[in-house]
Order: sequence, then C-alpha cells, then structure tokens
Amino acid sequence: MRLFELITLTVRVRTVAEALVRIEAALKGPQVGGVLMGCWASEIGQLNQIAVLRGFADEQQRQVERERFLLDGGDFGANEFITDLRIENYSLFPFLEPLAAGQHGPFYEMRVYDLVSSGLQPTLDGWRKAIEARTAEQYSPVYAAFYATDGCLPRYLHIWPWKTLEQRVQVRTQAVTDGVWPPENSGPQLRDMRSTIYLPATFSALQ
Repeated sequence: MRLFELITLTVRVRTVAEALVRIEAALKGPQVGGVLMGCWASEIGQLNQIAVLRGFADEQQRQVERERFLLDGGDFGANEFITDLRIENYSLFPFLEPLAAGQHGPFYEMRVYDLVSSGLQPTLDGWRKAIEARTAEQYSPVYAAFYATDGCLPRYLHIWPWKTLEQRVQVRTQAVTDGVWPPENSGPQLRDMRSTIYLPATFSALQ
C-alpha cells in the first residue's frame, strides 16, 4: 500500500478512554474500509488527541471510505466527544515500507514538517540517501514517512517508535554526532516543525 489517511480527533478532556472504546467497536464494522495501521492517544504535545492511521490499496477505495465516513456522521461512534476533526491524505515515501505490525513502542513520535514550496523533492532525495544509515541497528527504526497530498502543502509526516523517551534523546543525539542525520540539504527546505508523542490504543496493530 502506498496511500494512507490520518484521522486526528480532538476530544473533550477526560473522554479519551471512552472515545477509544467507541472507535474500536466502530472500526470492526463490516462496512468500514481501509486497513487499520495504528491508533494512538497523545501523551506529550497537544493533549486529548486520537490519531487513526489507515492504508488503502488505491485512491478509489480511499475516496469511497472517506465519503462513507463523512455521510455516516458517526465519527467512529465518538462524535459526542469530539471538539475538532482533521482528515489528511498521505502517500508513502516511494523507497520506504512501513514496519510490520507488532511491538515497536510504546512511544510513537509523529513529526510533521512544513516545507518551502520547492522543498519536497530535495527532502525525498535527502531521505533516500540517509535513511539506511539512520535506521541501522545502533540507532532506531522509522515506522514510515509520508508526504501530504492535501491541505497546507508541501509537508510530510514521519513516525518514529521508541522503547523509552531516554532512548529517543540518546539516539537522536548520537545520530547527529555521527553525521548520519539529519538528511543532506534538509534544513533549507523547512518552514515549520511540530512533534507529538503518542501511546498506542490497546487494539492498535502497532504497540
């Protein structure tokens, strides 16, 4: 799969747990399309957010599920809790494959970078050269990276699993010290950077 969708629901304070129960039940519905890749609740950054990442075989399947979701109006059964809802389309970086389902976290960092107007291709070129070294055994894996195809463009999303927050600091520092990261020519492409740490829902395929 190369096409993905990230749904971010912001819910009222102290409703995250109940919203996740509703989302889990709704995603089991036979009419629901797409492949659930992961579901998380924010822990550090903007709080009370739930992220649902799904993959699709082609654009038609993604559009059919989008329209079903919007016209149903149930928001995975959590609409009574929701204060904000955002749906974004992403394409997988062409030289990456997402990690298989399993235990990679429990901390998942979602980093969103806004780029200058000409910045996407240089970013892809830099990542292509650098990502093998950056994900070597002495550092850490990346779950995947995706570029957005709607909304404020260009921008991209990369998701990094961490065993501990201490590992995050150590690996990021070491990768910079060793000169394997950040990717070549990446700095001039950046306009803005945001990061949120998430923990997986109990039913997430990524733990």
